[in-house]
Amino acid sequence: MRLTGDAASPVLGLRANAAQFALLVAVNALVGGMLGEERTVLPLLATREFGLDSHTAALSFILAFGVAKAGTNYAAGTWSERYGRKPVLVAGWLAALPVPLLLIWAPQWWIVVGANVLLGISQGLTWSTTVIMKIDLVGPRRRGLAMGLNESAGYLAVAVTALVTGAIAADAGLRPAPFLVGVAYAALGLGLSTLAVKETRAHADHEAATWPGASAATDRRVFALTSFREPALSAASQAGLVNNVNDGLAWGVFPVLFTSAGLPLGQTGILVALYPAVWGVGQLATGALSDRWGRKHLITSGMLLQAAALAVIATADAPAPWAVGSLLLGAGTAMVYPTLLASIGDVAHPSWRARAIGVYRLWRDLGFAAGALLTGVLADALGIRPAVWAVAALTAASGLVVALRMYETHQAPGRRP
Repeated sequence: MRLTGDAASPVLGLRANAAQFALLVAVNALVGGMLGEERTVLPLLATREFGLDSHTAALSFILAFGVAKAGTNYAAGTWSERYGRKPVLVAGWLAALPVPLLLIWAPQWWIVVGANVLLGISQGLTWSTTVIMKIDLVGPRRRGLAMGLNESAGYLAVAVTALVTGAIAADAGLRPAPFLVGVAYAALGLGLSTLAVKETRAHADHEAATWPGASAATDRRVFALTSFREPALSAASQAGLVNNVNDGLAWGVFPVLFTSAGLPLGQTGILVALYPAVWGVGQLATGALSDRWGRKHLITSGMLLQAAALAVIATADAPAPWAVGSLLLGAGTAMVYPTLLASIGDVAHPSWRARAIGVYRLWRDLGFAAGALLTGVLADALGIRPAVWAVAALTAASGLVVALRMYETHQAPGRRP
């Protein structure tokens, strides 16, 4: 869709905004890289250097990250409408700067947990804002493709950085060398966001003028619609939460599961990176496919595929079936992740869409905290494999909720709240 007004009016569309869109893709890759530096190394740091025997205690860094990121996601949506997108993005990178330095230096585990609070704040501000800005730029026609490119860049960077830092750790130890990658990412992300990224709020205002009906909505109404009242928005919110329960499980438990079976650190790093790599690459296709096929069935199928993948991982005890399970988990997540964001953009009015994205991402990233807490408690009480089985069952139930409650949102303006 290409909408033009007078000479000063913004133009919506991927081609018309290609330069800024590509820049924001690169910035989000750096955002993902900040998360990827922890994926292989930090769970092993908890057990090997800090001697944490309890799974619940070892996963406390993910709990702290999830709570901080979820709350900041909500604030990022509101602040981006009040102050503009770019200031929120720059603030997020400022919060990221001390994180790798704290991880390098931390003499006690609580400092690692505190660093992950800062990382959660940074991720909430930066990743939320890059999502909002891309949706602002592209307009409704290619929203799925835009979200696929955004999330693909972020999670490919997670995978590559997890692989790289795992290899560095195998040669140079768990600290400090792997976290120097994060220092470079944070400096580059702050520089690009400050000097090159442009404000996009005017694009959202321009699109809002083309929507029928009233645009005003209080923060309370936006929260209620996105969380509970509006069928598509609320179904997406619960699916996002459960999806990130899976990701919290994969982040905190899979490295421990693989190394406890005798796998060396380098091979563990490959297995850990495989899931976000497939997730990242797959979104290049699934986001665009949701623009052709619609959102609902991709989301439902993706949640059920994730449940099946977790069942494979829970059953397996060798690298090959674990690799198959990781591939399937990445494919299922790729089907779900950009499509959920696109469905929020389909339904929410442009004047309060940033807040709706913030509420959705609040629920979605509370999944990190819920996943860390749930899997930690279950793993301590029953073992790692029963914890994986429990999350598999939860994921299947979430897919059924989408099948029963969600309607098709793509090009369905009559269903907008």
